[in-house]
Amino acid sequence: MAKSIYTEGYTQNRELSWMRFNNRVLDEAKDKDVPLLERLKFAAIHASNLDEFFTVRVGSLYEMKRAEPDGIDKLSGMSVKQQLDAIYSRAKKDIAKREKIMSELKAELNAANIFQVMPADCSKSEQKYLRRYFHDKVLPVVSPQVVDTVHPLPRLQSGVIYCAGILRYKNRDSFAFAAVPDVLPKMIKLPDETSCRYVLMEDLIHSELGSLIKGSTVLETLKFRILRSADVDPEDEMFEDIEDYREKMEKVLKQRRRMRVVRLDLSRKPSTQLKKYLMDHLKAEPSCLFEFHQSLDMKYAFSLGSLLKAEDAQALQYEKYEPKLSAAFDYEKPIFDQVKKKDVLLSYPYESMDPFLLLVRQAAGDPDVTSIRITIYRLARQARLVDYLCQAAENGKEVDVLIELKARFDEQNNIDYSERLEDSGVTVMYGYTNYKVHSKICLITRMKNSRPEHVVLIATGNFNENTAKQYTDLAYLTGRAAIARDAAAFFRNMMIGKLDGSYRNLLVAPVSLKSGLIEMIRAEAEKGENGRIIAKVNAITDEELIRELQKASAAGVQIDLIVRGISCILPEVKGRTDTIHIRSIVGRYLEHSRIYVFGEGKDEKMYISSADFMTRNTDKRVEIAVPIMSPQCRQQIHQYLDICFRDNVKARKMKPDGKYAKFKSGEEKLSSQDELMRITKGSDQTIPVPQRRQSIAVFRTVYQKKNSK
Repeated sequence: MAKSIYTEGYTQNRELSWMRFNNRVLDEAKDKDVPLLERLKFAAIHASNLDEFFTVRVGSLYEMKRAEPDGIDKLSGMSVKQQLDAIYSRAKKDIAKREKIMSELKAELNAANIFQVMPADCSKSEQKYLRRYFHDKVLPVVSPQVVDTVHPLPRLQSGVIYCAGILRYKNRDSFAFAAVPDVLPKMIKLPDETSCRYVLMEDLIHSELGSLIKGSTVLETLKFRILRSADVDPEDEMFEDIEDYREKMEKVLKQRRRMRVVRLDLSRKPSTQLKKYLMDHLKAEPSCLFEFHQSLDMKYAFSLGSLLKAEDAQALQYEKYEPKLSAAFDYEKPIFDQVKKKDVLLSYPYESMDPFLLLVRQAAGDPDVTSIRITIYRLARQARLVDYLCQAAENGKEVDVLIELKARFDEQNNIDYSERLEDSGVTVMYGYTNYKVHSKICLITRMKNSRPEHVVLIATGNFNENTAKQYTDLAYLTGRAAIARDAAAFFRNMMIGKLDGSYRNLLVAPVSLKSGLIEMIRAEAEKGENGRIIAKVNAITDEELIRELQKASAAGVQIDLIVRGISCILPEVKGRTDTIHIRSIVGRYLEHSRIYVFGEGKDEKMYISSADFMTRNTDKRVEIAVPIMSPQCRQQIHQYLDICFRDNVKARKMKPDGKYAKFKSGEEKLSSQDELMRITKGSDQTIPVPQRRQSIAVFRTVYQKKNSK
C-alpha cells in the first residue's frame, strides 16, 4: 500500500494555505505605501474572499462531513472536523485582525476629512436630513416583518444584511426584521461642504427599525447576516429529471437559497434570548457565530471615492493607469492578416484586450470569414464580445459558442447571455455533465483563394473586458497551422461531446494535460542538476504533480515557482524539496497568468495555460495549454518572469513551514507590477469605437415583451 503523502512532511492542507494567502491580501491594507482608499479596498477584498471561501469551501467540507465523516485529507492527514475547527478558529483571528486594521484606517480617513458616522451621532440638521431621506427614498423599498404564528420566519437570503431585534408589539415581545435592499446605495452622503461625512445605509435602517413598525417599542436590536453553503451539485438526483441544462442551472441557483448556514455574522453581542432565537431558527451551530464591530458588508469601500471631489479621491487612490494598445499591430489594417504573418502575445492589464475585440469585430463584418468558434467562462456584464458574436451570426457566419453555465456565481449572467446568443442564431453548447469547460480559446476561419485560413487565440484568463483591466493574464495570437489544426480538432470534439480527443501540440485536460506535465517534469528529473523547471500558477493542490515535483527536486532539478494562492507543496524541506523555491505576489492587480517552462536553451518547452496545478483543473475541467512557438513571444515571457522573480516589494517568500516572509531588499526596490506598467510601450494609434449596435436579438426580445403585455 502506497505511503500517504502527508506522512512525508512536505505537504500541507489546502484550506489553511488559502487562508494564509488571504492574509497576504489583508497585509496590503496595512501597507502605508499603498494609497489610503486602496488599503480600504484590500480590507474589503479580504472580507469578500473570506465570504466566498465559507460559502464554497466550508460548505463543501460540511457536505464531506455528512457523506464521509471519517475521511482524511491526503495532503495534511486532517479529518474533516479538524479542518472545520481550524478554519473557524483561524477565521475568527483573521476577522479580529481586519477589524483592528479597519479601526486604524478609519482614523487615517478621519485625518483626511472623511468620516463614517452613526445616525445618533449626527447633528440635528443632519438627523433631519436623514429622516427626510429615509422617508422619501428608503421607506418605499423596505419591507419590515414581525414574526408570529401567522407570519413565520421566511427563508433568509445568504449575504443580505438584516436589521432585526426584539420589539414589544401588541402587548407581546416579537422578533422583527427588515432586509437592507440591494437597490439602495451603500452610503448616504451628508450635506457638508467642508468634509465628507457619510452614514451607511445599514446603519440608517437599523436606527429606524422602531419607526418601521408603528406602535412598537424597541427592546433590543442588532444587524445580522448569514452565509449559506453554495455547494450544490447540478448532477444531484434532485435535478435528474430536468433535461434542459439551462433550466437545471436555474434550479441549482434556487436550491442555493435553501442550503445550510455556514456563518452567522452579528453586529454586536446579543442577549441570550435573541442569540438562541437566531441560532434555533437558522439552524446555526455555535462555531458559526461571528461578532463584528465594523460593517457586516464592506462593499461600500469600492465606491467611497465617488463621494469625494475628483481631485481628493485621486490623491488617495492608485495613479490612474490605462492599458496600452499593443504596438504589435497597425490598427488601420485587418488584425487577421497581421496575425497570419506574426505571432503576438498580449499581456493584460498592461496591454489592452481591444486588439482581440477588434479582431472579432472585423471578422463579424468580413465577407471571407466563414466561422467563429469560442469558449466562454466569465463575461463582463456589458460584453462587446457578445455584440460582435451576435452580429457575426446575423451576418451569416457560422458562430459556435461553448458557454459554461456552471461558472460559479456567474451562472445567471451566462444563462442570460446564452439566450441572447441563441436568439441571434449562434449555436450554443453548455459544456459537459461532469466537467467544467474552463479553457479560453477562439478560432476564426476564413476562405482565401478557395483555401481555409485560421487565426487562433488561446489565453490564460477570461474573455472579460472588465477583469482584463484588473487581472494579470496572457493571450497568444497565432496563425500557425500546427496550432490551428489542433484548435479545429478541439472544437469538432467539443461539438460531439468527445473529451478524449488527440492533439499534436495542445495539452488538453482532462486527457493529456496532466500526463504531458508529468512527462516534462520527469524529463527534467533525468537531467539531474542540469534540469530546470519554472512555473507561474495560482494554486498547487494536485497530489500526482506534487509527488513528481518532489522527485525532480530530489534529483537536483532547480525548481522556481510563483504561486499566488494555495500551495500544498512546502519548499526547501530538508531532504525532500531542497531545490524548490516558492514565492507569491499580491499587489494592485490579481496575479492570474499560468506559465510552464521546462528545460533551458534549445531544449526549452514553454506553455501558457488556463489551468493551475490543481486536481480540479487537470482531472475535472476542460483546459488547454498552448506551446509558445514564437521566439519573440518566448523572449517576452522570459522578461515577464524575470521581473516577477526580481520583485522584492510585493513578493513574499514561502518558508518550509508554510509561512511567508518579505524578501530582504538590500538592493533597489522593485515591484513587478509597477515595473511592467513602466516598461510597457503602447501604440500611438487609436481604435475607433463604433456606435454600439443592438443586435436583432435585442430588438426581437423587446418587441416580444411589448406584445406580451
